Amino acid sequence: MMSSSFTASSAAGLASTLGRSKRAVRRCISRFLADEDGVALVEFAITLPMMMLVFAVIIEGSRMMLSYESAINGVRDATRYLARITAPDICTTGGSVAGEATKLKTLIVQASSGASIFVSDVTIGTVTPTYRCVSGTYRGGSVPVAQVTAQLTITFPFAGIFTFVGGSRPTIATTVTDQARVFGS
Repeated sequence: MMSSSFTASSAAGLASTLGRSKRAVRRCISRFLADEDGVALVEFAITLPMMMLVFAVIIEGSRMMLSYESAINGVRDATRYLARITAPDICTTGGSVAGEATKLKTLIVQASSGASIFVSDVTIGTVTPTYRCVSGTYRGGSVPVAQVTAQLTITFPFAGIFTFVGGSRPTIATTVTDQARVFGS
């Protein structure tokens, strides 16, 4: 008998303990579900990829605009240089300005100190100097106009982020052209 009364009291104690345990588990789960301590971290983890994409677009757009503006300024300076060194009577005597391409590329790419103007991901391909004779009622007849054309290629360092979200433009290639009247003509 002793063992059956011990078993009955043990069973009652166990049922009471299980009832308290169930209530404790329910209370713990309801506290866990009501707790909002980690919500900010989860929201941040969800928005982080979008913030990184926006950051990459801002950086790439700024670099592209700076590089393009530097190329425009370099081509403008090279065109002015070509307009000053070209003979004013080139339309009547003939000649070529193609031999100046190397010097003009150096003018476009380098600052006066010799340092490169562009970041490493921007390259100037071919530089093509030309001239054309514009006829009109100018004194001396035709007027020579010097023109410099440069091929510019910009490679994006964050191209991996753009391809990750479906983009496919790791580089942009464009042409920059400027022209000026030859001085003295």
